Amino acid sequence: MKESIRKSLTSLQEKANELSQKLSDPSITSDISKLTSLNKEFSEIKDVVENWVSYQEIELTISDLEKLLKDEEMKDMAQEEKIDCEKKLEALESEIMVQLLPKDKDDSRNSFLELRAGAGGDEAAIFVGDLYRMFSRYAERNNWRTEKIKEIVSGPGGFKEVVMKIIGNDSYGKLKFESGVHRVQRVPLTESQGRIHTSTATVAIMPELDDIEEKDLDMSEIRVDTYRASGAGGQHVNKTDSAVRLTHEPSGIVVECQEDRSQHKNKAKALALLSAKIYDVEKQKIEQEKATERKSLVGTGDRSEKIRTYNFPQGRITDHRLKLTLYNIENFLDGDIDEMLDSLKAQSNAEKLLEIQEN
Repeated sequence: MKESIRKSLTSLQEKANELSQKLSDPSITSDISKLTSLNKEFSEIKDVVENWVSYQEIELTISDLEKLLKDEEMKDMAQEEKIDCEKKLEALESEIMVQLLPKDKDDSRNSFLELRAGAGGDEAAIFVGDLYRMFSRYAERNNWRTEKIKEIVSGPGGFKEVVMKIIGNDSYGKLKFESGVHRVQRVPLTESQGRIHTSTATVAIMPELDDIEEKDLDMSEIRVDTYRASGAGGQHVNKTDSAVRLTHEPSGIVVECQEDRSQHKNKAKALALLSAKIYDVEKQKIEQEKATERKSLVGTGDRSEKIRTYNFPQGRITDHRLKLTLYNIENFLDGDIDEMLDSLKAQSNAEKLLEIQEN
């Protein structure tokens, strides 16, 4: 392990000890705000410090075993134990390096999920419905809440567009690599010749910013339109202009919300989504610049990139960034997507580690 990394870890260990002492100080434990802040700071470094302590203990054990190697009677046993310790040390170092990687400050945020039908007509709209259910089921598996922002139905079981908010710890961090073009290959129910059709849907995952209000945005750049909501909602939707459309004129970004009966609530949801979209555009630019520099396969933020194919005749899902194929399409579309998401995160971490080592 590099000396510079060892110094950083030693500093983190000292910081953890200092925070631990503060957290046991009666004058601080009575201040809820201060206590919460310190607990958060401590929890962010706790795991890597614990691993660093274990790493140092194993190093000391190896040092002791090297002394025993000079003893003829103990040599064989010491050598065997030393090899075992070195393997543990190597695994621990890899884990520590991942823990030291720069954190994306947005990972812990709630997220907005936007699904849009692409090429393929009704079949593309049905595929959006499949993805909508997949992400909804994944949210359920993680005990996250979902809140519908916008929904445009298209035919039986299909949607032209769906926007929802996913409320739960690390929802953005877990789902962020899902942004891009998803492709489906299957025989549509309406296909009498049994031919396989290819359709697409675009997925966008955006982090929710904290407590966005009108004062946080330049409202002079935003056109606000209200109109009568359509769809379910009884007589109310025909009587009041509760639906809200916001247009950010500098970027041309348009968002709508009509899911609530209250215009005020619809506007608040639309503002939150608009701010997320504006922020996401800037985030994409930065990610793409970084990706160009390091030729990244994961996390470019490019919405036009074809990232995954769902092939029903072969029962497979192939992620083109990872060159990874899974043969569990039914379970996958039922929200069992952890293996894919974990692989994407591991690939991203590997790219970042490679970048650090090259520098």
